[in-house]
Amino acid sequence: MAADCVADVLAIAAHRDDVEQTCGGTLLRMAARGLRTAILDLTQGEAGTRGSAEERAQEAVEAAKLLGVGWRQALSLPDGAVENTLENRIQIARVLREVRPRVVILPYWQARHPDHAAAGALGYDACFLAGLRKIDTGAEPHRPFKIVYASLYADVRPSFIVDITPFIEQRHAALMAYRSQYANQAAGGGLFVPEEEIRERTFAEARHYGLLAGVRYGEPFVQKEVGLVDDLTLLPVQSI
Repeated sequence: MAADCVADVLAIAAHRDDVEQTCGGTLLRMAARGLRTAILDLTQGEAGTRGSAEERAQEAVEAAKLLGVGWRQALSLPDGAVENTLENRIQIARVLREVRPRVVILPYWQARHPDHAAAGALGYDACFLAGLRKIDTGAEPHRPFKIVYASLYADVRPSFIVDITPFIEQRHAALMAYRSQYANQAAGGGLFVPEEEIRERTFAEARHYGLLAGVRYGEPFVQKEVGLVDDLTLLPVQSI
């Protein structure tokens, strides 16, 4: 007998606050539809310019509540040195077999931060590994049906957009729960966006992607496989 599913949608990211930036609105929308959502952060955030791992852990709990996420955990992969190794793949496969999601959201596979790019490849390989019966993790094999990539910061045309218009304020609140990262402070002053500009920038990005799909605010995603259409008359997004 297959194990019970803990979540329908699992977002995997390198750092606490990555999910809030790239697909927080989508998790809110899925939760509003009655789907169970979860987050797996791969690192503790110990190498960050701002804040401590302990602070970010507390902030992640608050952010998860704001996102309506029912399950959130963090692994202890080295912050700033995430690698696609067999050991790391097995760690994530163990979580996949526990949570048993139908959909996994990963970071886009090209990124400025090496951890983000590594997390995309690592997550994909772990999804494959989790389905192999001879890989023993103490749980039944499970392979997600769908893998999509959150592409907000990638210079790439999205495969599709999720309308997050009703959830834009709550998404922003979840991001700003990371006060150690986004409140104005001396540390990282030249690297981080001033607190008073964060709202403008994040809303502008969401507005841009929303306009591409004919809605007010959106989050972009890429899928590697082609889509399948049953009825041409039900295709969303007007052409002209």
